[in-house]
Amino acid sequence: MKHHIVLSVIFFFALSGVSRITFAQGGMFATAAGNTKFSSETPMENINAENKKTQVLLNTATNEIAIRMNMRDFVFPNKLMQEHFNENYMESDKYPNGTFSGKLDQAIDFSKDGSYDASATGSFTVHGISKNRTIKGKLKVEGGKISLTSDFEVALVDHKIDVPQIVFVKIAQSIKVKIEYTLSPYKK
Repeated sequence: MKHHIVLSVIFFFALSGVSRITFAQGGMFATAAGNTKFSSETPMENINAENKKTQVLLNTATNEIAIRMNMRDFVFPNKLMQEHFNENYMESDKYPNGTFSGKLDQAIDFSKDGSYDASATGSFTVHGISKNRTIKGKLKVEGGKISLTSDFEVALVDHKIDVPQIVFVKIAQSIKVKIEYTLSPYKK
């Protein structure tokens, strides 16, 4: 069961340093209910988890983006998997959050509706290990809201997430992550 926790470790691109980004006045969009899913698929077993409490801030004036998720907010179909994920793989007491802080790579006209291929480059932190990453996805501006979607993979080895030999064949060494965030204008 400990192998299930490893999946959560790569859970999603964890963002380190949401507080490090300084957001200018205006142009702020946010959510505290972003959906982050991850899966580990092997011939022996498939493991899935979902976090519906991902926090996202986007400053449309500077293109800065910050994402933060609490590792304990990932929900598994099996409570024992969830326990192993937090205690054995992610060490959630020691490394409670996954973060991403960076900047959109493209100039987007947020003043009009449209769909765009987009990417963000920045620091992705999971299990206390930060890596510079570029994450590609789709950005959609519609009806005063901004939607962000992406599918990407996180290698366990990149974030020093250890999988015991006994469950090694049950946990993928690269975890698939899927994000779906809908941001609304931020009001203080």
